Amino acid sequence: MKNNRWIINRIGLLNFWYYDEEEFDFSGGRLLLRGANGSGKSVTMQSFIPLLLDGNKSPERLDPFGSRARKLENYLLGEEDTGEQERTGYLYMEFKKARSDQYLTLGMGLYAKRGRPLDFWGFALTDGRRVGRNFHLVKQTGEKVPLTKRELKNRIGEGGEVHERQKDYMAMVNRLLFGYDQLEEYDELIKLLVQLRTPKLSKEFKPTVIYDILSNSLQPLSDEDLRPMSEAIENMDNIKSRLDQLKESKKAADRLGREFDKYNTCLLWEKAGKYLESAAEVAKGEAEEKRLEAAVEEYMQLQQTAEAKLAALKSEQEALEVKQRELIQHDAFRIAEELNKHTADLEEWKKEKEQKDGALQQKEEREVKIRADLTKAPIRRFSSTVRLGATAVSWGDTPMSRFTCSGSSVILYPPTTASPSVGFVRQESILITVVLPAPFTPRRENSSP
Repeated sequence: MKNNRWIINRIGLLNFWYYDEEEFDFSGGRLLLRGANGSGKSVTMQSFIPLLLDGNKSPERLDPFGSRARKLENYLLGEEDTGEQERTGYLYMEFKKARSDQYLTLGMGLYAKRGRPLDFWGFALTDGRRVGRNFHLVKQTGEKVPLTKRELKNRIGEGGEVHERQKDYMAMVNRLLFGYDQLEEYDELIKLLVQLRTPKLSKEFKPTVIYDILSNSLQPLSDEDLRPMSEAIENMDNIKSRLDQLKESKKAADRLGREFDKYNTCLLWEKAGKYLESAAEVAKGEAEEKRLEAAVEEYMQLQQTAEAKLAALKSEQEALEVKQRELIQHDAFRIAEELNKHTADLEEWKKEKEQKDGALQQKEEREVKIRADLTKAPIRRFSSTVRLGATAVSWGDTPMSRFTCSGSSVILYPPTTASPSVGFVRQESILITVVLPAPFTPRRENSSP
């Protein structure tokens, strides 16, 4: 979320200096402390910033004036005449996301015993638990007893971190709050904060003072850092010459650009004309497309109508076929088929009768001709023995071999039969003598072999 940074929400002290248990709430990351000189405003704030940001417990870091007179364990045990021999105290600072309800608590546990070095452990609550709300730094045993280092580790569990080395604690704070890539960069930030908290800085706001503050807080530049700057200064003349050349080139390019603008304007007019022509053709094409779409729709409607008619005709055809099958099974249909067959036979018989009538007429004409020929021929009492070939158009003498031998082109109708049979397969030749009484047709045929 944009601008959703961590801001200080409250700070707290437990068993530290003159405080038994105290909390200070911040408003929008800001806190205003008012009090007379020596009331403890600076000591209160120096106990959190920068102490809880890097865990550096050096005396000069605790005193705004840079004095080494007081150590951190003095704020726990006090003066020797107080009779306090050992004491455990806590400092904590709660952070909250500006636009959400996420909480992060950083703190420090301190154990001081006279004659021994100060024991320190830094911790962080990263699971959203809040000191004094759902997480407590004291044991409820009738009186409030601060947790030891081991008890704190067990109570935090997986919901946070505990570190005993100052460097590890500082790296944890940087990782959770600031996110500098290098821990040295984060250390420079802390040094700047220490310089800016100098008392009465507004009364001595001079350039020399600002220069001293920045010199003391900012890291000095090395030769490697200054080399790019020196090289840039040395190359300024070359850069200026190059800049002058680029300006002249730009002027020439501008002149060329104006000419190209004119050319592009003419070309644009030409393209615009072609575009208008194309647009007109497109509009014409779209109109034609709409017309064709309307025609297609009309044809589709006609097709649907035709398909409906076709379906109706198919239904009618199926009904007629069913009716036809019913009629075929009916006797009237069978009688009609027999009638058609008899009609076809009658037509065939008529054609055969016409053929036979024609053949009969030809025979009658031939008979008339034969009779006419016989009246003109001389009368003989007996006919001569058949020895020569005869034609089919006369009563002459035709050998039987001409009617029986294979390959003969003349066939008697009805065919001539002979008994008894002579030969292997068929008769080759039989001589017959027929005696016919004069003058015309025989009344009684006599035949002998």
